[in-house]
Amino acid sequence: MSTSPAGSPVRSTVRLVTDSACDLPQSVVDELGIEIVPLTIRMGDEEFVDRRDLTPAEFWARCATLPQLPETAAPAPGQFEAAYRTLAGEGATAIVVVSLSAALSATMQSAELAARSLAAEIPVTVVDSRNCTLGLGMIVADCARLARDGADAATVADRARDLAQRTRVWGALDTLDNLKKGGRIGGARALLASALAIKPIIEVRDGKVEQGGKQRTRSKALAFLVEKLQSITAAGGTVENLAVLHADCSDVDQFVELLRPHYSGEIVIGDIGPVVGTHAGRGTIGIAFHEG
Repeated sequence: MSTSPAGSPVRSTVRLVTDSACDLPQSVVDELGIEIVPLTIRMGDEEFVDRRDLTPAEFWARCATLPQLPETAAPAPGQFEAAYRTLAGEGATAIVVVSLSAALSATMQSAELAARSLAAEIPVTVVDSRNCTLGLGMIVADCARLARDGADAATVADRARDLAQRTRVWGALDTLDNLKKGGRIGGARALLASALAIKPIIEVRDGKVEQGGKQRTRSKALAFLVEKLQSITAAGGTVENLAVLHADCSDVDQFVELLRPHYSGEIVIGDIGPVVGTHAGRGTIGIAFHEG
């Protein structure tokens, strides 16, 4: 804490910045004063700014008509610079950026370049979430609450690093179409998997999206996710900041009800946006939480 010329203490104000891969509901973003720097989405010959030009519903409607997957692009350093300057103008004395996993995108690199260029104006600390979608989002929200309660930048950044190690994200894919279009699975394998009604399970591990198993039906895939949550508490661990992420799923409410007996707190529900949805595909549903 510093002092003003008159000798009265000046409380440091730490603000949080993240990117649009966080998939946080806008209500949470507004409540906690989180600044989001958007990625861009190219669909055919058109380019869209994530969260501004394209809602998730519009994204899925457009995807249905595209022969190829959309392409995503990381924000330029100048976009982060503008965000930092905006927050400084609003009274921030320090900024903590929690970014999309550096193993998945160049977004963190842009955030770091911008931080260095403004080092003389405002201190900015950039933390790799090692995560995506609401795995990233729930780290940011937790840290924003800590900052709102008066924690300094070092404490907030340490919290982000700690949560990055304890964040778990599991998802059940409903279709292999996007993995096929993206060249991550061959057409024959995709056809066979579809015929067998296989639902792939994915997990975010060490900052990357990895295969987490497979189930034969949608209901078994959802039961698998519930079991993952249960297994933490059964082993004596704790679950904090539970969120449900989904890509235009009609069964999201039913899934939340399956989780409620195993978690007493608030469950945040967020739409999987274009950045992650491009690869996961429509119908993907999952959970994100912090393991204690």
